[in-house]
Amino acid sequence: MIVIEGRIFYNGSLTQGAVGIEDGKITDVKKVLRGDRNIDLGDRIILPGAVDPHVHFRDPGMTGKEDFVSGSTAALYGGVTCVLDMPNTKPPVTDARSLDDKKRTIKGRSFVDYGLFAALTKGCDVLSMAAKVAGFKLFMGSTTGDLLMNDPSDVHWSITAAARTGKRISIHAEDDSMIHRNEEKNNRDHLRNRPVSAEHNAISRLSPYKGMKVNICHITDAHSAALASSFGFTTEVTAHHLLFDDSVSDSGEYKVNPPLRDRKTKDALYKAFIDDKITMFGSDHAPHTIDEKQRIYNDAPSGIPGVETYVPMMMDMVKRGKITVQHLVKMSSAAPSQAFGIKKGMIKKGYDADIAVYDMRLSKRIRARELHSKASYTPYEGRDAIFPDMVIVNGNIQLKDGELCGDMTGRDMFE
Repeated sequence: MIVIEGRIFYNGSLTQGAVGIEDGKITDVKKVLRGDRNIDLGDRIILPGAVDPHVHFRDPGMTGKEDFVSGSTAALYGGVTCVLDMPNTKPPVTDARSLDDKKRTIKGRSFVDYGLFAALTKGCDVLSMAAKVAGFKLFMGSTTGDLLMNDPSDVHWSITAAARTGKRISIHAEDDSMIHRNEEKNNRDHLRNRPVSAEHNAISRLSPYKGMKVNICHITDAHSAALASSFGFTTEVTAHHLLFDDSVSDSGEYKVNPPLRDRKTKDALYKAFIDDKITMFGSDHAPHTIDEKQRIYNDAPSGIPGVETYVPMMMDMVKRGKITVQHLVKMSSAAPSQAFGIKKGMIKKGYDADIAVYDMRLSKRIRARELHSKASYTPYEGRDAIFPDMVIVNGNIQLKDGELCGDMTGRDMFE
């Protein structure tokens, strides 16, 4: 048994103690434990690894932008020990065959655990995929890929069919009928083309599915969060929608769907986050090549990388007293694990031994050249962050002293 000693996040607070790990699971949490190997981490903070419920690792079909090796490396360096990957790859995951093909493609190529989403398309056989996926994805608004399902009858069929499987349905909630295709020169133009009313309307249209296992992805507005919560849905927020507004830059590097909102909307969203009105974080890690993102704004693809940076930035916020460690752990670990039925996200007997260790003295500036995604850019350049100096996945030490030391032993959680 390996024993990790330090300041453990246990039962909702930090306490000095020890975590026993054996066969990939947490076997015990006590003040003192004796193992075959004891690792004393002093006053460093021991948190459950983060679970990112929304990544685009572009594998297969777009591996020039990212693949599962590079994406999972970035996740690991960001303290993320499990990712849920979206289906809009090439080919998209829309049936049992494409799902099995994708599973074969990425097997043995991840440093962290993972699950896959399948896309809801007209008449797709949800039952043949349900046991093998983390959840289903419904695109009510057009974005990367051609998986749009915004017609009311299609939405109804999709949600009711998927709900019968017991899996959660993650929804890109922008009403496509309210999205314009006018030429864009900057983020403000992009925002005019994709107004917040499109998000409000999409979520309002989901009211007949109140109480179902629905997750609203990348929420951008406090009213949207409140409306979704009133229907009993979970909600997900990104770092970029919390930290940036449409005036941040005219560069295509900040182009994303849904768009960055105006400052007032962003500030209200941030307050909803601080007030614990949003369920979980999701990075919506969506990398492109730097050449693509540096095209004129109208031609640049939408998407922002973030799997490596969102937890470290939030750890710096914890250090500065902007949020509590309890809030961070809930939103980054416990809530997404619970929402998608994964026995992770807590340091507790019987749970997967997924752990991220932080030295709160090791604050540093984010530099794109030091990150590990194939995207050689970041909108968070120069922001303060605290990266983990040790990460354990299923009891395996994958990162030590800030250096990769493990193997690609990440498991498919829905094999």
